[in-house]
Amino acid sequence: MKKIFIISGPSGAGEDSVIDGLKKLLPIERVITTTTRAMRKNESQGNPYYFISQNEFLAAIADNRFFEYAQEYNNNYYGVTRQEINRVKKSAQTGIWKIEYKGVITAKKILGDKVCAILITAPLKVLAERIKCRDNADDDFIKERMAYTKEWLKHRDIYDYEVENKQGKLTQTIEKVLKIIKKESTIDKN
Repeated sequence: MKKIFIISGPSGAGEDSVIDGLKKLLPIERVITTTTRAMRKNESQGNPYYFISQNEFLAAIADNRFFEYAQEYNNNYYGVTRQEINRVKKSAQTGIWKIEYKGVITAKKILGDKVCAILITAPLKVLAERIKCRDNADDDFIKERMAYTKEWLKHRDIYDYEVENKQGKLTQTIEKVLKIIKKESTIDKN
């Protein structure tokens, strides 16, 4: 099995922007997470998530259909099905998986060196500013996200690489992540 590359980071880190940039440079097969959160405008089924009800999610847990899952800070469930992991494993393209730190712990426990986890981050002040600029965030939302971010950053040691997404330097961040993917893909072939 070839490696799946995990792109992970707290709110405001820019993981989606990094993944969008990588799509322009690599043939990517993205692992799609299933969630119970409500679909937002400009989202659709499978983009960026599979959206299901909480009852459907709980039934899938009971049927052992999830490779990994967690209930998050917002009380919604997020998880990746075994079927989804197998779909990406079979693809000839580079597998990219965006998950939070709890998912990284599970993925590394089960898949070991067949995943490479890359943490995308930025200084706390920058993360807070980015969160403020999106979703018409109110003070409570920002406070909640920043508390979760601080918890997230306590788990830096589970990642294989850390790349800072400096403000205004997205292209350089994408290039650094691309170099990691190329290096790890070469290691995987030996």
